Amino acid sequence: MKKIIIAIDGFSSCGKSTMAKDLAREIGYIYIDSGAMYRAVTLYCLEHGLFQGDTIDTERLKAELPDLDIAFKLNHETGRPQTYLDGKLVENDIRTLAVSSKVSIVAALDFVREAMVRLQQQMGHEKGIVMDGRDIGTTVFPDAELKIFVTASPEIRAHRRFDELQAKGEPGSYEEILHNVEERDRIDMNRSVSPLRKADDAIELDNSHLTIQEQKEWLLARFREATGTK
Repeated sequence: MKKIIIAIDGFSSCGKSTMAKDLAREIGYIYIDSGAMYRAVTLYCLEHGLFQGDTIDTERLKAELPDLDIAFKLNHETGRPQTYLDGKLVENDIRTLAVSSKVSIVAALDFVREAMVRLQQQMGHEKGIVMDGRDIGTTVFPDAELKIFVTASPEIRAHRRFDELQAKGEPGSYEEILHNVEERDRIDMNRSVSPLRKADDAIELDNSHLTIQEQKEWLLARFREATGTK
């Protein structure tokens, strides 16, 4: 069977990462979380004092970015990759509300996006990958054989994020999370470099009212159509 690139784009808190991980595991592909890469850079900025409110020291980040080591290593117990920053496991650290509230600011920087896109394209050279993010089907892999664009209402996405934080025992109010979701949408769609948009040849998936199983079956059907398998 020929290997393809599967690009899954869409709004924040749509469950893109979960569906991409599950699909990759189901079909035996490698999963790459592009969003985690931007979150790792954001975490670095927070931990090293590059933020003053919502203003970032871009000159310092430009100088230090080439030395950042962002990598993914497989967790053999869960069968899923985890994010490492400079050799340290940061999978949980990058999922906090503090990082979520700043990541769109970092991701809007042209030099950050250019660096991450180069790294992502290197990772996908051999195909057989599932990658999710905001600009995978439009910028990173415009020739991907299967492109999915995921959407859901801001309210449903905020509830999902709220439930996720509650399950982890982390603080956060629904109202604050909804504001964060809407603000991230605004920044992602209006940034000058690689704005969030549906690729012309992408298939839209509104998962607002789909179960995990229904979503899984829909994705597998699209994969079979793209690869000509049954």
